[in-house]
Amino acid sequence: MGFRLVTLNLNGIRSAASKGFLDWAEAAAADCMGVQEVKAQAADVAGRFERVGGLDGHFHFAQKKGYSGVGLYTRHEPSDVVVGFDGGEFDAEGRWIELRFDKPGRKLSIISCYFPSGSSGEERQAAKYRFLDLLQPHLMALKAEREFILVGDVNIAHKEIDLKNWRGNQKNSGFLPEERAWMTRLLDSGVVDVFRRLNPQPEQYTWWSNRGQAWAKNVGWRLDYHLATPALAETARREQIFLAQRFSDHAPLTIDYDFCL
Repeated sequence: MGFRLVTLNLNGIRSAASKGFLDWAEAAAADCMGVQEVKAQAADVAGRFERVGGLDGHFHFAQKKGYSGVGLYTRHEPSDVVVGFDGGEFDAEGRWIELRFDKPGRKLSIISCYFPSGSSGEERQAAKYRFLDLLQPHLMALKAEREFILVGDVNIAHKEIDLKNWRGNQKNSGFLPEERAWMTRLLDSGVVDVFRRLNPQPEQYTWWSNRGQAWAKNVGWRLDYHLATPALAETARREQIFLAQRFSDHAPLTIDYDFCL
């Protein structure tokens, strides 16, 4: 059977739906799908997007309309739903939804998370660093209690292999030394970059700028991740970045795991 898990930054669920996302989600046959940048409120989702691809949706919306927001669609009933993680600044921005699937002898979380972008200026970059400072200890505490897979738009390309023009981007948000060092510390602490465990090849990107000919020339960044505790990461068998159709400026990343809920 296995467990198929998808992540996709939608850049607006209504926009993605107009580009064929709903039909693709049906065909993707996922067990769970994390989405980010929903850019909608509960009223926008009601009656339209509560169920996608035969999966039931759970959401964390931003207070600000048309901004951020994350969701998790699932084929399996969770034992608990956790909305938000910091109780303050970033919960107001709708950046964390966690589904727990707990059974005797096993505690498992699937998380959809949208990391802030710092590309609009120093203020947002400072917010991004605050987010990273809060998130790392939260993930370590979670890891001490349960297995998890966090999927989402991390807005960090970890290594030179993870973006096309790494030389020209060393002073740009998403590839700053401090951000990359944060990711290194996270991975050194026992969280696994599952895609890279399966696929060590270059030019594996999940986001392309809308400027220039970035998509046509495959001038991309790998910003979307599955980050898992080691035992779950070991069960990963297949990965796919879906490139045949575009629903947003990001591509869906699917990983098949050899475990069942």
